[in-house]
Amino acid sequence: MQPDTLNFFDKVYEVAKLIPFGRVTSYGAIATYLGAARSARMVGYAMNGSHGKDVPAHRVVNRKGLLTGKHHFDGTNLMQQLLESEGVEVIENQIQNLDSVYWDPSKEL
Repeated sequence: MQPDTLNFFDKVYEVAKLIPFGRVTSYGAIATYLGAARSARMVGYAMNGSHGKDVPAHRVVNRKGLLTGKHHFDGTNLMQQLLESEGVEVIENQIQNLDSVYWDPSKEL
C-alpha cells in the first residue's frame, strides 16, 4: 500500500472512533467529511482492516443502513449483536429508524 493510502485509513479510523455509542454513520459520510466524497469504498476497505485498532467498525453501515460489512466480523451476527447492545434496532441486516440514530460527521464535528 502507498503511504498516502495508509494515511487516509488512519484518518478514517480517527473519525470512526468519534461515532457516539448507539449511533451509526455511513462509509460515504466519512469519505465526504474527509474531503474524498467519491471514496466510500476506500472507507469500507479501511473498516475491513480495522480489527485490533480499537475502531468501532460496527457503527459504519451503508447509506441505506444495511450491515454490508458484517461478513468481516467474527461470528455470524457479531455486527448486529454489537449494534443491538448499544440500543440500535436491526431487522434483516438493516438499521431501523436510521434517521434517529444517524451521525453525520460533517454536521457533528
